Order: sequence, then C-alpha cells, then structure tokens
Amino acid sequence: MDVLGSSLAGRLVPDELWELVEPLLPRFEARWQGGGTAPIEDRAVFTAVVYVLTSGCAWRHLPSEFGVSVPTAHRRFQAWTRAGVWPRPHRKILDLHGVAGRVDWSSAIVDAASLRAKKGELTGPNPVDRGKPGSKIHVLTDAGGLPLVVAVSPANPHDSGAFVPLVASIPAIRSRRGPRRRHPAKLRADKAYDQPELRRFLRRRGIAVRIARRGVDSTERLGRHRWKVERTLAWLGGYRRLTIRYERNGYNFLGFLCLAAAITCWKKLPHST
Repeated sequence: MDVLGSSLAGRLVPDELWELVEPLLPRFEARWQGGGTAPIEDRAVFTAVVYVLTSGCAWRHLPSEFGVSVPTAHRRFQAWTRAGVWPRPHRKILDLHGVAGRVDWSSAIVDAASLRAKKGELTGPNPVDRGKPGSKIHVLTDAGGLPLVVAVSPANPHDSGAFVPLVASIPAIRSRRGPRRRHPAKLRADKAYDQPELRRFLRRRGIAVRIARRGVDSTERLGRHRWKVERTLAWLGGYRRLTIRYERNGYNFLGFLCLAAAITCWKKLPHST
C-alpha cells in the first residue's frame, strides 16, 4: 500500500510536517558501478519511524501498510542517527517558533525523569527503582514549557551533572526581530541543582539564578513554575517508545527523544492540527 494513501500515515506525518523534514534528510546517492535495489521512499521510512516512536511497538511488528520492510526501516533509522539527522527538525521548528515570537525567553526551566532500560550505553542502576537498569531523560524548556534541549544519561548520576551541558546546548534560535538568541533572562530549577558552581556558571553567562535553595525556599512556591516542565516531560512520555528504553544503543534512543521533542514543538505551531 502506498504510504501516502494511508490515513494512518497521513495522521502521523501530515504534508506540512513532511515538507519541513524532507530537506533535512541525507540525499540518496546511487552506486558508482550501477545496479542495486531502488531505494525505499524516505517518507515511508520516516513515517515508519514516527509510528514506532508513537506506538512503542517493536520494529518486527511494524505494519505492512507503510510499504517498507522492517530491516530497511531499522537500517535507515540507524543510518540517519549516525548522520545526526534527528536534532535538525527540532531546531528548524524552534526557529519557526522564534520568528513568530512564540519562544518565551523570560525564563528557562530544567528537570529530569527516570525510566527503565535494557542493557546498553547510557544506562545505570536506578536509585529509585531498586537498582534496576535505567536511563534518565533531561529537558530544558522555555517559560511556557516548549522543549528547547533534550538529553539522555544513565540513571545513577546526579541530575545536576547534566545542568551545564543542557544550558550550554541551548540552540541559537531565530527572533522576530534582531539576531538569534540563546540565553534566557532567568533559569529555574529545583533543589537538586542547588550548587554554588552552577549558580556561578549562570551568572557568568548573564542569566539570573532562580534555583530553589535547600532549607529556604518552599516546595509549594517552586511548583508555580515547575509544573510546566513536568507537563513537557508528560508530553514526551506520551510517546510510548520513551516509556521503557529498549534501544541498547544510547544514540538511537536519543534520536527517538529528539524526534519526540521536534513533533511536540511542531504540534504547538498555529497551523498544525
């Protein structure tokens, strides 16, 4: 069945989303000696990847209606991961938000969530799950909860270890007027990030510190802002491939996470349905 004729495929990857993603994918290059098998359409493969991310199904259970074999879809996904494809749609969609003035730079919010994982890279004993293997998803959002940066780490290191890389990885996002911007006015985080070196790091970058202080700040007061990043983590958790980590390759799991962040941001654009 033609993937373009499938109602399920059309809902997963509408034309508007595909027009945005298609230029970001590597171009197919024919073998110099000729011959070989004609490549499967990129849209069919991309739709299959989105289906696996959304449904959480194993690759071997990929429906035949997408018109792509399981080995082809899996190999292409891995090749795109090695080529660094998955952060590109996220950044491009963030630029669309920036041009429309929909990125709220008044503050940024950082948080993390743990999940179970199989053996593989970027896993470790989860201290909140009786030491079972796990990974941790880190996210930094704008003041409204729009995910700007996502990352993956083993479950056992402290949350604060990802703080500096997250802030340093905020992309330079286009603005409605003027140059690109990558520094929020303030940064909010819970008491797990209450460390002097992190406060100094933010001040050096000209970012006001709004990290809750142990024994001083009320948890209830922190919740006035933290619910937004918790909602974002819930949005990402709605992609069932991210609820339990099956990918042994940590970069493959990070690829799924980046794609989930991109689709989440795309759904927040005014024209998306």
